[in-house]
Amino acid sequence: MSNQYDNCTKVTDFCVVEATTYGYRPNLGANAFFLAIFAACLGVQFLQGLRWRTWTFMIAMTLGCLTEAIGYVGRIIMHSNPWSDIGFEIQICCIIIAPAFFSAAVYLTLKHLVLTLGSSYSRLPARWYTWIFIGCDLLSLIMQGAGGGTAASASTQSTQDLGSHLMLAGIIWQVVTLLIFAALATDFFSRAYRNRSSQTAAAAEVRQSSRFGLFLVALVTAYIGIAIRCIYRIAELAGGWGNDIMQNEAEFIVLEGVMIVVGALALTVFHPGHFFPSMSPNKRVAPNGLLGEKELSDAGGSSPKPEPV
Repeated sequence: MSNQYDNCTKVTDFCVVEATTYGYRPNLGANAFFLAIFAACLGVQFLQGLRWRTWTFMIAMTLGCLTEAIGYVGRIIMHSNPWSDIGFEIQICCIIIAPAFFSAAVYLTLKHLVLTLGSSYSRLPARWYTWIFIGCDLLSLIMQGAGGGTAASASTQSTQDLGSHLMLAGIIWQVVTLLIFAALATDFFSRAYRNRSSQTAAAAEVRQSSRFGLFLVALVTAYIGIAIRCIYRIAELAGGWGNDIMQNEAEFIVLEGVMIVVGALALTVFHPGHFFPSMSPNKRVAPNGLLGEKELSDAGGSSPKPEPV
């Protein structure tokens, strides 16, 4: 932003919309739509988390939806006043970090996929996936959050650029983590598929379930949406503040908003509690298939204490 506009606080004949960082007045309809979707997903995810007791998955998804919703409140504020500092600060901090929570939800599933389909097909012990990828995601979140906060509160161009570089580094790290995750997940599934004839009956039942297939489609859909969004953000931030990509609202709506909405909806509609019950402590994989606590009790068995989801 040029120094001559430093004192602008609202749109005037001099402080024109085109001179703002984004160069446009955020579309009210699009941002209200995203706010409504994320708010709805937040409520549904919370209720489903309570219903299925998928605690850590619920925490990741609700934090992602909440942060996205707050971010779009900031953009709605900027619709009323494109020069609003508070609106800019809210949306740059929240929307930049929110997808990291959705990435965490995706990462959480791999441990349970390995435990369900066969840990012998995995290059790593199942529990390592959670520690490694959530740790990497946390580092990405810290870098993006620090960058967003620095950029939002910057009083000089050099400080704002520092914030941009931190955000860019965080998103690049997020993409690297996503690629490593995809490589390990693909390797595991290919090995499990090649050796499917030796899988247990319970694992085979899960693999052949149509619900499980839909869950995998939802998981891949969310992953692709997050990856596309991250690649878009890298291109956006690499060009500096006020570049052509940053000032193209249509690209933001499609490559940021729509991509993350699709991912959030996929993981909400095809919630693992119903479509992949192995993630829920209400159920576990038993020798004769998926048995709930009631069925185990009726059969004279007992359910061991589950690992945290």
